Amino acid sequence: MADLTIPDGGFWPAPEIPQPNIYPMEWHVETEKLAAIYEKSKRVVWNPADLPWDDLDPADFTREQRLGVMYWFSVLANFDASGPAVFARATIQAFEKHEEDPVRKCFFSITRDEMNHEECCQRTIARLWPGGPLNWTPSDDLEAAAHNNIGWLYHNGGRYWNGYNTAVGKYTLPVLFTSFMMGEMAASTLFRGMASGTRHPVFNDMFHRIGRDESRHLQICMTILEKEWPGLTDDTKSLITRQLRAGFVFLSMILWEPPEGFWELPPYFLPNHRVLMDHARDAGLGLLTYEEQAENWRVAMARVRAIVERWGIPFPAIPELDLEGVNIDTIDPEDIIPVF
Repeated sequence: MADLTIPDGGFWPAPEIPQPNIYPMEWHVETEKLAAIYEKSKRVVWNPADLPWDDLDPADFTREQRLGVMYWFSVLANFDASGPAVFARATIQAFEKHEEDPVRKCFFSITRDEMNHEECCQRTIARLWPGGPLNWTPSDDLEAAAHNNIGWLYHNGGRYWNGYNTAVGKYTLPVLFTSFMMGEMAASTLFRGMASGTRHPVFNDMFHRIGRDESRHLQICMTILEKEWPGLTDDTKSLITRQLRAGFVFLSMILWEPPEGFWELPPYFLPNHRVLMDHARDAGLGLLTYEEQAENWRVAMARVRAIVERWGIPFPAIPELDLEGVNIDTIDPEDIIPVF
């Protein structure tokens, strides 16, 4: 065996690594509960391809119903399709900032889950409306309304993504995870209601699986926030309050209807949106009525309010749901972080 080479005066210290950087690698654990959640996530992984897609027969729906279901999943995809990219970027940031190992791994697990959720949107749309969401040519006014609405919806999604890219690097974990918590609270609320309301077994299975994932994501968020929220400065609390309002404005597009304050939409968008949602509802997708959606959203926001006020974080006013709080005048794309 060759002898070691030891220079006179000892080994030379390696240069300091400029930060942020994923190096030096380390795997420290501070929150055992997060590590346990990550282990659980590995045991409940599921494959969207295993759902009984042959049972989702386009012939079982009218053209209007197929269009309505495609439209709803296109709206959902505006949120779910951003999830993998958002959490992948957050995973990289967690490595660069040398967050504890379970935080990085939980981010990765959410990224994987969100890719499954996006695949469900992809497969449903391809099955019922080939070429959807946008790579098809409308043949009448109803189809043209759907196509145009989706185009406007994705225009706003692009604004959100640009804002997220600008903002995510400057936010601390408490702000980021409060925003993620809003998204997961909304998602678990949505899919719980959809799973119980749908008349189609494929959607029932899909929504139950997605809802289970979202509940686990919410558990991850709450575990991190319970560690990070104590000792917040007033400035950070104010920023979180703004994030909560931004989350409501952004997520209401899929949970309810889009309020003013972020969305750039033509005046005909909302009436046509309602018509298309009615067709999806008529198809047995499990969509709640307008009033039921409002009540579901109100209950979810009340849960969020109880959580944040326990830590002395002011809750924003949500006049659309008759919830009092701190008034937030305007919402910019950089304020929007929540995802499903």
